[in-house]
Formats: sequence, C-alpha cells, structure tokens
Amino acid sequence: MAGQQKTSRKAAGTAAAVRRPRSHRANGGAPRGGAGDDIGLDALVGHAGYAVRRFQLWIFQDFIKTLATVDIRPTQYSVMTVIGANPGLSQMAVAKRLGIERARLVHLLDSLEERDFVSRVPSATDRRSHALHLTARGKTALAQFKRLAAEHERHVAEKIGKENREQLLQILACFT
Repeated sequence: MAGQQKTSRKAAGTAAAVRRPRSHRANGGAPRGGAGDDIGLDALVGHAGYAVRRFQLWIFQDFIKTLATVDIRPTQYSVMTVIGANPGLSQMAVAKRLGIERARLVHLLDSLEERDFVSRVPSATDRRSHALHLTARGKTALAQFKRLAAEHERHVAEKIGKENREQLLQILACFT
C-alpha cells in the first residue's frame, strides 16, 4: 500500500507538472490560456515559416467562415478572380500563375463549371487548349464573392492592424 501511494503521488506530481503552464521564455510568448498554449515552441518561435503557416491557417479559416454563405473556397475564388481579370486564358496559364497543379485545376474548373460560374471554350489558336471565361452567372457571383472577400480583408486588418496588413502585403509582394 505504501509503495502504491508513493507511485500515485509520483504520478500525480508528473501529471501536475505536465499541466503546469510553461514560463514566458519557454513558450516564446505570454500564455494565452487556450488548449495547448502551455506547450513550448522552442526554436519555432523564431521561424518565419511557422508563423506564416499559422497565419495562413487563420486566414483560410476566416475566409471560409466569411464566405460560407456562398460556398466558395479560397482557391476557387482565386481561379475565378484571375479568369475574370483575364478572359480567355488557358488552363495552363491559370495553373502556372496561381501555382496550382494542372490536375487539381481541372477538378476545380469542373466544380466551377457545374455551378455555371466558368465555361471552357475551345481555343481559336490551339486545338489542344481551352479558353476560360466567366459565365454571366459567374460574373454576378464573383462580384458578390469580392464584397465578402473585402469583409474578410477587414477582419485581417482588425486582427493585425491596418498598417501592418499593408506592410505585410508589401513584404509578400515578391512572392505574388
């Protein structure tokens, strides 16, 4: 029994140590009180890639939530925006410009065609290629999507500050 109590106390002490919040230093920032915030990040705190990825996750979640009523995903929005700004582009040109695998773009275009947002027209200059255009319904939908995307961008500005958002766009411009 005494040995069992010793083991139980030791286990309880270990469990308490696991639950105990880490210091400001070990976590790389002040504790925020959410699940998992007591887990230290060590060198990740200084990695731009980690911070950008976490920000990207927040961005995508907010975009999806803000545009949930119209059921459009960030990549679909990007494809429609590029097609709307450049009617007649080929699938290959859109895929290359947005950094989307061609096979994935075909799937995206299929879903946008099913919703009557995009049409593929045989190219006048290359029989193997299709020119991409927004349909009338696609143009109307894109206008609505852009209004909602502007609301999402306001959320970003609220989260990080208007000046920081603008500075972030300047910093990231070399990747677009």
